[in-house]
Amino acid sequence: MTNKLWFQAGVGIILALVIIRLFIEVQGIFDPLFIIAGTIFVPLLLGGVLFYLTRPILYFLEKRGLPKWASIISIILTIVLLFWIFYALIGPIVTGEVNSLVDNAPEIVNDVEEYAQYLLDQRSRLPDSIQEQINEMTSSIGDWAGNIGSVLMSFITGLISGIVSLILVPFFLIYLLIDHKKFVPFVSGFFAGERKSWIIKTLQDVDRTLRAYIQGQLFVSFLVGLMLLIGYLIIGLEYAILLALIGMVTNVIPFLGPYIAVIPAFIIALVTDPVNAIWVLVIMLVAQQIEGNLITPNVMGSALDVHPLTVITLILAAGNIAGLWGIILAIPVYAVLKSVAKNIYARRQEIGKTATRDV
Repeated sequence: MTNKLWFQAGVGIILALVIIRLFIEVQGIFDPLFIIAGTIFVPLLLGGVLFYLTRPILYFLEKRGLPKWASIISIILTIVLLFWIFYALIGPIVTGEVNSLVDNAPEIVNDVEEYAQYLLDQRSRLPDSIQEQINEMTSSIGDWAGNIGSVLMSFITGLISGIVSLILVPFFLIYLLIDHKKFVPFVSGFFAGERKSWIIKTLQDVDRTLRAYIQGQLFVSFLVGLMLLIGYLIIGLEYAILLALIGMVTNVIPFLGPYIAVIPAFIIALVTDPVNAIWVLVIMLVAQQIEGNLITPNVMGSALDVHPLTVITLILAAGNIAGLWGIILAIPVYAVLKSVAKNIYARRQEIGKTATRDV
């Protein structure tokens, strides 16, 4: 019975739960480690993202005969130059739109309140059952708004923390570019024979999965932001560049990102020109259909073949456990674990076939 897969899996789960329970009991001992991890989390994450974006450039320059140190310096200078060009071209426009939005915020809020009050005043014309539901929804608006506010505050706090930690990002990026090839040999060096080969293959699959997700997701987000910008400019929506940038950033959040991005655009369109509010919804729908059915399948391929229901479940669970960071990291973490599980299953199948042949 001990050779059965279900038995070994059950024992593994029980041991994992025991370890987690013991860890919870003594977690106070590890508080300094949590503080250190929290401090370096954002710069390490940003450095890792930049690493996966720039690693192909490093390989390209090295193949052209450029030394590694010269390739890394070229990459850092290129990143600085791109940020400077982006700031020089877009910075003044975005700053102007932000200042204008701040100045007009009281008027926008008043207009939204008037729309909401007008809709509430029409309740008397509706059937009693629908009125009841509207009253229940109205009573829960405060809680809903509070949750949205906490999410936004968490996002803003994380963004500020990330900006403050930017000084560490180049150091993480440089060391990742220098030493990334040493990681797999270091880990696999603790094993031998077929286990070593399996560890190497698993780590390579994890690396491939992370590369596909990071490069693909950022490229898809850029294209979505570009499509939104073109659509907003066509309909003459105010703050078009700022709203397109918001759409590009929020698209990094799986599933929820597009719905978060459409809220500010819809509100601004509603208070400036109600017809544009309909067009904003149409633009977002078209952009998401193009992204979901054309761009994402061709950019990411089958590397992240995750069912939509699984995505929703993961996001809801991760959001309750770890907030905004949980929502952002849930899908790549799941994809990595899925890749590891596939390799474990394939290894078990291979062992089973070998045992059957020997018998």
